[in-house]
Amino acid sequence: MTPPTTRTPIPEDPAPTRERRRVRVTGVVQGVGFRPFVYTLAAELGLTGWVLNDPAGVEAEIQGPPAAVAGFLTRLRADAPPLAVIESLAHHAVPLTAEAGFTIRPSDPAATGRTLVPPDTAVCESCLHEVADPTDRRYRHPFATCTHCGPRFTIVTALPYDRAATTMSGFPMCPDCTGEYQDPDDRRFHAQPVACPRCGPRLAFLAAGDRREGAELRDAQALAAARQLILSGAVLAVKGIGGYHLACDAGNPAAVRALRARKNRGGKPFAVLAESLAVAERLAHVGPEERALLRGPRKPVVLLRRRREPGNAAAALVAQEVAPGSPDLGVMLPYSPLHRLLLGLPEDPPGPAVLVMTSANRSGEPIVTDDGEALERLRGLADGWLLHDRPIHVPCDDSVVRVCAGAELPVRRSRGYAPFPVALPLPVEPVLAVGGDLKNTFCVAEGRYAWLSAHVGDMDDLATLTAFDGATEHLQRLTSVRPALLVADHHPGYRSTRWARRAAAGRPVRTVQHHHAHVASVMAEHGLDGTSPVLGVAFDGTGYGDDGAVWGGEFLIADYDGYQRFAHVAYVPLPGGDAAVRNPYRMALSHLRAAGLPWAPELPCTMAAAPGELRLLRTQLERGLHCVPTSSMGRLFDAVSSLAGICHRVRYEAQAAMELENEAVAAIEESGGTPGRPSVEMRSGGYRFTLEPRPEGDQKPLVADPAPVLADAVRDLRAGCPPSVVAVRFHEAVAQLVRDVSVAARERTGVRTVALTGGVFCNAVLTERCTGALEQDGFTVLRHRKVPPNDGGLALGQVMIAARLPGGPGRAGN
Repeated sequence: MTPPTTRTPIPEDPAPTRERRRVRVTGVVQGVGFRPFVYTLAAELGLTGWVLNDPAGVEAEIQGPPAAVAGFLTRLRADAPPLAVIESLAHHAVPLTAEAGFTIRPSDPAATGRTLVPPDTAVCESCLHEVADPTDRRYRHPFATCTHCGPRFTIVTALPYDRAATTMSGFPMCPDCTGEYQDPDDRRFHAQPVACPRCGPRLAFLAAGDRREGAELRDAQALAAARQLILSGAVLAVKGIGGYHLACDAGNPAAVRALRARKNRGGKPFAVLAESLAVAERLAHVGPEERALLRGPRKPVVLLRRRREPGNAAAALVAQEVAPGSPDLGVMLPYSPLHRLLLGLPEDPPGPAVLVMTSANRSGEPIVTDDGEALERLRGLADGWLLHDRPIHVPCDDSVVRVCAGAELPVRRSRGYAPFPVALPLPVEPVLAVGGDLKNTFCVAEGRYAWLSAHVGDMDDLATLTAFDGATEHLQRLTSVRPALLVADHHPGYRSTRWARRAAAGRPVRTVQHHHAHVASVMAEHGLDGTSPVLGVAFDGTGYGDDGAVWGGEFLIADYDGYQRFAHVAYVPLPGGDAAVRNPYRMALSHLRAAGLPWAPELPCTMAAAPGELRLLRTQLERGLHCVPTSSMGRLFDAVSSLAGICHRVRYEAQAAMELENEAVAAIEESGGTPGRPSVEMRSGGYRFTLEPRPEGDQKPLVADPAPVLADAVRDLRAGCPPSVVAVRFHEAVAQLVRDVSVAARERTGVRTVALTGGVFCNAVLTERCTGALEQDGFTVLRHRKVPPNDGGLALGQVMIAARLPGGPGRAGN
């Protein structure tokens, strides 16, 4: 237990009037330097008393002149540490005491309550400066951290947040670190992960095939060997803050191809780690919003538009194989000292300025965190391992974001964000929402807060399900939420739903319709209380519909209690289920048949299928064999991608739709337009969905028929129109559909708020175009800012629908 820290007693104030107050602060106030801040502030104002962490937050008592006490209470919120988030601040008078000085008291491990655990925070500039300073005792220390930066969530084992409740408990501090820890004037004052080369974690390097006892290299030698391995064109497994990465020289095409083949990644883009902001700006266009994200305390992977200037030197830094065919590049800057050292300091031998940095796992498996597991599971993927002995308690993959219409759009919410809570507009009872099967994140909630997990992954693998078990237990323990209710997707075949039923242990399990949860998610993060419905535009690939069909092109008039299906994309058969998802040409042919258009042999989608398969597919569609109807907008994007000859077979989720967007981006930029405003020439095709009219009073949903869009696309292709222009015109048609349905909904229901959600709205071209058009028409537009529009944000909506009024009205059911 940490001994109290005491300053020289403050001389008695001669003024006769003194008061003492007990102060309670809740929120993100542990692991962010809040107790040292309280100590320093009290000392500055001449106050006596104490401060401590407990499971509910921070508690303190302060005593002194009333003016000084009032100043303390004002500045406690106004001058709080940059990483702190104060949820509530309460205080009341208590009797005066005769104590002198101000102390930081040790936490009571037996106390109960709840506080908010901070996310892992990227290394600060002060720590990086020390790592690069040959005169500093932390020179080249891969684990430099302080009150303002470093691991938090991934090392916390219990609350209150003290060193004994982290994975740093096995590293006793040396006298120098102890002195810093106890010095109120030091920025490491009560920084729990504090360590140095004498007392902290150590690096080790092990080459593939060399598992002999004592074969590993240590510390500086380990780092040098790891850098040399990358320089030689090999693949390195490196242990980070929340798990292992696989790294290689981004400028070495052979190394990138080898990594891609070993991970069976197909053409899916890799993220890269750039040496500095200046290097990132050589690779891509970096606006003010992107710059703030790259340099901020979270340092996620930021999707940036690649530079296309002729002769740009970026080609030597990032091989085409890193992100083949993509106009975007996922870039992050070093967020740990180890990353900075892996790229090299100025005095080091030259090395790559950009590294591929991708999650260390085999396709479909969760990120690896355990050292022994890394040596086994990554065998055949890595040529060497750079390990360290600080345990990772919670897996946490890198977050991915992009800037869309001037605002941050989360694509994957994980490191740097989780488990930071989302404030809820309404109180909920204790609940666990398990999300969906793709891009899974889950959520625990109680009262006015929901804690979303880090990215778990796709629930189609035993290792992922095992990781899910551990992650749910850990987050419940940290938040002290004891769920009385479990919530899952309405799809009867989802593994996450089956998990919820197995784990219920007698508790009720409620299921929520997939697209209703999407809409509720974006409503919740914008603080809507549900008293006024919104038009939810929920576009994605797959969601189980009330009629048993595969939904995904939905317009819902919705609040938290229920929804009305106002409109949807016309049903077409999904031939062969997953076979149609893997082979977009099957969706293209299905859409052509539904539109009454022939399978002309010169069309790219027809040429993609073998003659025998065409005959079988025709029979399958005619007889309706294994053909579930779908309204999916995601599948329509796939169909147009194949129809235009862009992508016929996919090796990763949403590949065809992403490549269709990429073609649109290229055409827009070449024509001098922007994603939100393509040039007139690009839009002149006039593609438009048909909305089947409904008589006044008819409650059946409007049906958006894509047949005219497909007919115009076929016409353009036969006339020699480039696929990229077809891509732009299709995006324009979808945006116009959103506009048309929104106007119709306003006329019929009076709704004036439109919520854009679902995985299709990760598409920046579509999102920016829809946002601009709707705002021009006078709508309030809700877009995702805190959780992803894809299934990574699903659990938040599940909470709001099922937990707000358990057993009450709505479309959720048992």
